[in-house]
Amino acid sequence: MKVEQPLVSIISVNFNQIQVTLELLQSLRSISFCNFEIILVDNGSIQDSTKLLAEKYPEVNYIFSDKNLGFSGGNNLGIRASKGDYLFFVNNDTEITEGCIETLLQLFNSIPPLGIVSPRICYDPKLTNNQQIIQYAGATHVHPMTARNEIIGERQIDRGQFNEAKETAYVHGAAMMIKREVVNNVGVMPEEFFLYYEELDWSEQIRNAGYKVYVEPNALVFHKESLAVGQNSTLKTYYHTRNRIFFVRRNRSQSQIVIFYLFLFFFTIPKNTLVFLKNREWGHISAFYKGVWWNFFNNG
Repeated sequence: MKVEQPLVSIISVNFNQIQVTLELLQSLRSISFCNFEIILVDNGSIQDSTKLLAEKYPEVNYIFSDKNLGFSGGNNLGIRASKGDYLFFVNNDTEITEGCIETLLQLFNSIPPLGIVSPRICYDPKLTNNQQIIQYAGATHVHPMTARNEIIGERQIDRGQFNEAKETAYVHGAAMMIKREVVNNVGVMPEEFFLYYEELDWSEQIRNAGYKVYVEPNALVFHKESLAVGQNSTLKTYYHTRNRIFFVRRNRSQSQIVIFYLFLFFFTIPKNTLVFLKNREWGHISAFYKGVWWNFFNNG
């Protein structure tokens, strides 16, 4: 007897990246999993490319936002338009490999409390001299004092060393699958972050609601990392700084926040200032301080 596949909503957000978006849509045509819908949100791109995309990929449900709503806001538009029993969020600069969706669904079937899961994520081999380099195979918890955490397996050559599904502290925003039930109970992605740390905050909320957060290394997605923002952009510096502090404020106890602030003002701020000054990165100094000040003056 053939088991009916659940409907999976694949949700992605495009922001001025028509070429990589086309590559994602093309990769989705080659997978064997059949019961899915594709929802593509154009998140305030300079030019509305949905008409062009619709000509090549008419099977896609296109949503155009006239302004950039950030990572969470764009994906939340996709959530509201979706019909799937499961929602699979993938960056538009990713490619889904064969069997990825089936493997993630199997994990949900075998672990009933599972709320959200990410696959193993590797850098696109075309960008790494045809080597398969791991970007994500899980994550540690954000340290209450330093507000830092580690990505498990990051930049290791993929030799199959991560081959077991495990609980993890956080999923990765580049590729994550969640049950519809969890969204209904926990809510959509937190939009206050705009860019970076939203999936960490969402993972905390999901875990606090009694669900499990997992990584499934036997499912694989390739990622052309940081094409939208840039590897060393001031925008990245601003949001990483702003949201690292904001995450601690939202997810740690009062005593932990006090300890974090002491570390922030007596170590993090002086150290980063000296590094930026040494490298003459004046724009990054400005972005860094704006990210700090936002937490105390704009969103007190």
